[in-house]
Amino acid sequence: MTFKRSQSMTRRTLLAAGLSASLLIFAPSAGAEMLDVEKDELKFGFIKLTDMAPLAVAYEKGYFEDEGLFVTLEPQANWKVLLDRVITGELDGAHMLAGQPLAATIGFGTQAHIVTPFSMDLNGNGITVSNEIWEMMKPNIPHENGKPVHPIKADALKPVVDKFIDEGKPFNMGMVFPVSTHNYELRYWLASGDIHPGFYSPTDISGQIQADALLSVTPPPQMPATLEAGTIYGYCVGEPWNQQAVFKGIGVPVITDYEIWKNNPEKVFGLTKEFTEENPNTTLAVTKALIRAAKWLDENDNANRMEAVEILARSEYVGADAEVIANSMTGTFEYEKGDKRDVPDFNVFYRYYATYPFYSDAVWYLTQMRRWGQISDHKPDSWYDEVAKSVYRPDIYLQAAKMLVEEGHVAEADFPWDTDGYKDPTPAADIIDGIPYDGRKPNAYIDSLSIGLKSNQVVDGNNVVGG
Repeated sequence: MTFKRSQSMTRRTLLAAGLSASLLIFAPSAGAEMLDVEKDELKFGFIKLTDMAPLAVAYEKGYFEDEGLFVTLEPQANWKVLLDRVITGELDGAHMLAGQPLAATIGFGTQAHIVTPFSMDLNGNGITVSNEIWEMMKPNIPHENGKPVHPIKADALKPVVDKFIDEGKPFNMGMVFPVSTHNYELRYWLASGDIHPGFYSPTDISGQIQADALLSVTPPPQMPATLEAGTIYGYCVGEPWNQQAVFKGIGVPVITDYEIWKNNPEKVFGLTKEFTEENPNTTLAVTKALIRAAKWLDENDNANRMEAVEILARSEYVGADAEVIANSMTGTFEYEKGDKRDVPDFNVFYRYYATYPFYSDAVWYLTQMRRWGQISDHKPDSWYDEVAKSVYRPDIYLQAAKMLVEEGHVAEADFPWDTDGYKDPTPAADIIDGIPYDGRKPNAYIDSLSIGLKSNQVVDGNNVVGG
């Protein structure tokens, strides 16, 4: 007797119905060789954002099943809780901020060796300001045919921030976590417009030392309400929480991260190193399922995106209106109300080698940690390379990809088999401040940025010394 689990029927359900575990034989996909997984019942965490989509799709489309995995997906209250529960083993893995495995591994905030064999997406974030701030910014923004010219640089915000400072008022902004892409993207954008976002130090982890704009943590789903309450004047967050501000009429997204750094890496799937060592086949099986899900999300020119939107809109996943999620998931992005523009690569899950865990992506996050003082002391270029290679695991990823190619699920051309893990340098034209990025030369890159710590500088009290 053969059973293939339906989405609403877990193994426990079958066992509760009196069926012997020995009868639970799975029918793998055509051509697939089932891995002998060490652990088949898994619980994965996520935050209610559209970029958790590969997890939802792998579940709903049966890709986890095809690997013999019984997966439970569980939303988490915030990024700290999510990371803590992966470390303690309450979660087997999770949708994570790319900075979380890196920060945990080097001991910033918490200490645990977290690794990632899978990058979940490119792009997907935006920076939104309140209606009040938008009206103050508009005179500083060039217009064409009655509409603002994009990308909107932070230069347009600087006179507003300066006005607040002159009047003795704090200019508060929200981001989702100290080691989040959102924190670093918001800081990058602000600094490119000569607005200082503040330093961290070993004794002051507020991130507000010498700051012109004061950044603090707000969980993603709470961003619109916090903006509406006037507690913050703007924020950087993933979708659907920028588009939600447009729909509610409380704010205006001024720039996407695609415009800050074209095709920048976003979330990753994180597990403890211990889990991957104790469960190598399970790790491979999970990676295979996620790669297939990412392919489904992007294939045939995003033909499946509306189905993905309907899945994500469910309360067990993102739980926002389908119309709001579709605004950014289907190739468009709405800035001011009614100003909807084509942004076909706002969310990328598979193309451009989006799922490959590149070392150069890891190094960029580490350079930003060093730039703003989260890494307090100078590190040689070799250190960045070593940390990247201890956290990002393309070896696992390529092994999973090879199996999928052999099984006929993906094309061999979809993967960068010959890369050394470093992308070609990002050209100046693809970054908002016009400064190119080369992951092989992290210290030269750090020193090229106008605002931020340089090679031998440290934050001592409220001062930057050395260098």
